[in-house]
Amino acid sequence: MVSKDFNPGVRHPLYFIRKGLYNKISLYSGELKGRVLDFGCGAKPYRSLFQHVDAYIGVDYASEGHSHQNEEIDVYYDGKTLPFENESFDALFSSEVFEHVFGLAQILPEINRVLKKDAKILITCPFLWEEHEEPVDYARYTRFALQDMLTKNGFEILITDKNGHMVRAMHQAFIVYLHDYWLHKVPFFSRFNLFKKIIRQAVIPSLNCLFLLFEPLWPKYDKLYLNTIILAQKKG
Repeated sequence: MVSKDFNPGVRHPLYFIRKGLYNKISLYSGELKGRVLDFGCGAKPYRSLFQHVDAYIGVDYASEGHSHQNEEIDVYYDGKTLPFENESFDALFSSEVFEHVFGLAQILPEINRVLKKDAKILITCPFLWEEHEEPVDYARYTRFALQDMLTKNGFEILITDKNGHMVRAMHQAFIVYLHDYWLHKVPFFSRFNLFKKIIRQAVIPSLNCLFLLFEPLWPKYDKLYLNTIILAQKKG
């Protein structure tokens, strides 16, 4: 089962981005078969969505911006070369990782190398999001940039999808502002545990519920959104 942090309820400050990602990954996870590589796996939060595959191997990089303590990493790599033989995997999954890879275009040939012919890859990448895992937060890619890099490195784009739309992205950003800034950075408010409890247990859930109630009334303008989702296939 996917944990409540990655399949959250409305009380969670990251409800809209993470619930949206969970829904999109659930939608496309069945496209990946056989032996699957989770690139940048961390704690493998979406492992349970791939119960149908033959094997699920996680690889990650020991970077300074993210602690891997108590995570389920099977193999570490050096940031340049994946420690696997050519054509070792039938598919690849990578969620919210590409923005942390400095020189992404240089690692894509390695990803291609370890995949079999016609292997499918499922990728999610943030488009509108705060800086995180500093200092290894290097980029925000448009869908066109991702499509271009993948195409130039031997992949055919099958599906490009988006998580969220402008108003949802703006609401999620405001909730993050309340949770991350007001509760931790504003001197007057950050001292009082009662205030923090009110924000976490009453204000954020109420705002999220109100947004869900009124969201259908907003036109879905998706030039600004939360995440890009791409399903692609290695060319023969």
